[in-house]
Amino acid sequence: MTGISRRTDGAGLSRRGFLAAAGALGGAALAGCGSAEPQVATGPALQDEYTGEPVTLRYWHGFTGGDGPAMQALVDRFNESQDRITVEPNTIQWNQYYQRVIAAVHAGKGPDVGTLQIDQLANLAARQTINPLDEVVTQLGLQESEFPQEVWRNGVYRGSRYGVPLDVHSLASYGNRAVLQQAGLERQPRTGEELEEQTRALLAAGVETPFWMPNRWPAHLIFLSLLWQFGGEPYAEDGSRATFDSDAGVQALTWMRRQVDAGISPPDVAQDSQYVGFKNGQGAYTWDGIWQINDLQSTDLDWDIAPVPQVGDQPASWASSHHLVLFRQRDPDDDKLLAGKAFMRYLLEASSEWTAAGMIPALASARETPEFQESPQAALADAVPTLRFLPPVPGLGDVQVQTLEIAVSNAVLGREQPAAALSGAAARATEQMQANQQKFEV
Repeated sequence: MTGISRRTDGAGLSRRGFLAAAGALGGAALAGCGSAEPQVATGPALQDEYTGEPVTLRYWHGFTGGDGPAMQALVDRFNESQDRITVEPNTIQWNQYYQRVIAAVHAGKGPDVGTLQIDQLANLAARQTINPLDEVVTQLGLQESEFPQEVWRNGVYRGSRYGVPLDVHSLASYGNRAVLQQAGLERQPRTGEELEEQTRALLAAGVETPFWMPNRWPAHLIFLSLLWQFGGEPYAEDGSRATFDSDAGVQALTWMRRQVDAGISPPDVAQDSQYVGFKNGQGAYTWDGIWQINDLQSTDLDWDIAPVPQVGDQPASWASSHHLVLFRQRDPDDDKLLAGKAFMRYLLEASSEWTAAGMIPALASARETPEFQESPQAALADAVPTLRFLPPVPGLGDVQVQTLEIAVSNAVLGREQPAAALSGAAARATEQMQANQQKFEV
């Protein structure tokens, strides 16, 4: 264990984390190698090629759907491209990924490299699981101007960068062209007014319930998109409170419930039912994530994809992003760190090929390539600057499941009025967020 370029990021760590890291470093010094805690380490500077000893990298990701084969193809090509680094991928369902990776890293059995969802990045950073990447970004020659501004900014937690964006993936509107043509419609609506006109025309043409409004997944993604469109924010940037019960939130949720009251949507659309119905030819539109592209391409459905219509005062759609990370190790190895950075660079340079996963490459140059320009999701390229992301707040994902998602469900089902549902949920969310601030010593 020689020549490892380690640094402590005291400015980016909580008091508890700093003390834990300091204690771990002291323990490592006494023991000669290894540590009781994962160490901050990104290794020596990466040069053009990896020339170290042959190594095997453990790479964890959660691409279990139509994106899985695309990632496996990238890993296979990387392994075939050189003979010093072997990447061994481990695919884990996203709903199990984070708990398992935190436990593995702190047990000294974690992976070397990973891909994670941006809304979990702050959580893993706060739990001392991933390395700060400020120096790595410089070594890879990456510039903020090459990425969408908000997705780049949200890779930072407490002043340090912890993730490098691989892609963005957003909510989008899918249209059934055969059903739209029953009402003489040639394209999907671009505004709320056009959507209202089109649904009237579809109902008049005998198309029952043309736009299904779910009360569970992805209902909260629809709500967040509309909230941002009406000028609201779901949470305070500093993670101190929930703000989704604003007038903008009430407008958003009222609009969603109105689709049911007007007979545009069936009254009780369970989780994912709106997508399954659309896939089976029911309804004219569905709003869902662009991760459904590959699944729809395997069907005979005549469909297209477009940005979510602007219902509120400004264009906006919920989005997330997969970020590349380096996991901390109890006993960091220079060769593995260098190899990990070489693999990250390869994935970024292959961003255009990642289009095959149904994603939008985060790198602007990759969005100019034929691979992306000829893909279905290229129809969303102009909307990339309007995509919105949740703020990097530890524990926010769990808070949202227990509060905002329940409020949206209750209002869409008609069990509570939108304002009352959001007010109660926001109060509970604020309590949980403030408890999390104490937990993570933010």
